[in-house]
Amino acid sequence: MRVLLKNIAGLSLGLLAMAGTATIATTALAEGERFVLISHAPDSDSWWNTIKNAIKIAGDEMGVTVDYRNPTTGDLADMARIVQQTTASNPDGIIVSIADFDVLSGPIRDAVDKGIPVITINSGTHEQSEKLGALLHVGQPEYDAGFGAGQRAKAAGVKKFLCVNHYIMNPASVERCQGYAAALGVELGNQMIDSGQDPSEIKNKVIAYLRSNKDVDSVLALGPTSAHPTLAALKEMGLAGEMQFGTFDLSGEIAAAIKSDEINFAIDQQPYLQGYLPVVILTNFVRYGVLPSGHINSGPGFIVKDNIKLVEKFAGELR
Repeated sequence: MRVLLKNIAGLSLGLLAMAGTATIATTALAEGERFVLISHAPDSDSWWNTIKNAIKIAGDEMGVTVDYRNPTTGDLADMARIVQQTTASNPDGIIVSIADFDVLSGPIRDAVDKGIPVITINSGTHEQSEKLGALLHVGQPEYDAGFGAGQRAKAAGVKKFLCVNHYIMNPASVERCQGYAAALGVELGNQMIDSGQDPSEIKNKVIAYLRSNKDVDSVLALGPTSAHPTLAALKEMGLAGEMQFGTFDLSGEIAAAIKSDEINFAIDQQPYLQGYLPVVILTNFVRYGVLPSGHINSGPGFIVKDNIKLVEKFAGELR
């Protein structure tokens, strides 16, 4: 499958160049390019392991070096410094998440102004990517993904919800909760809690909120970091499988909970594509000057009990 993806990507890029949709000239062929992927994730966030695996596979296939860098604690000011340091090292390309446009726009624009090709991924919007001068964005429209989750909740009769936000400093995470609320026809207020990232703290905050708001009939978690302890909280309260529970992203534990009807759905943004495709695209751009003509939405898709068998064996590794 990976070889097929590589061949398809190469064919698509070649066809775009022939059609004249991307004719930006860059450097001549030079094997062994070095790219750097910079994420906003703290070391504790295991979800990014799939992206790390993807850039390793893509790097090996394309014959390039891809380094992964991130702020240890998820501090965005530290991330901005990492972008600046990376730019100073003159890589052949940068792949970066737009965790906070205001904090990161200056350093990212500096990289673009220096002539370093930049592709944005994951957090951020198409419009923000364009404002920064990036080549394109590979990711999931977060508000739309939250809205899609909210539509599922509304169809199931949900009236009141809790959104467990483990990375509230990232505006994209708030957009997920906002989209969910909008689909239910309500304004987002205290339904979203700042859970932090400590599993015990998340579990206790979820239990406390549900005990104080007994009319809540749905919970939305924003990834494995918050989904795992939220599931533990629901089990302790005897609500697992009784209350609608959706989450963003996938893990082995989330896959098992979908199969056991304790989680209704997981929103799949296909992180593998967010790591793999930028490396392939940057390599072809630097070597041949070819580039897709638009942004790439890697999600959202919905993983439910009916299709979990297609992806569960890759959960946490390639899905």
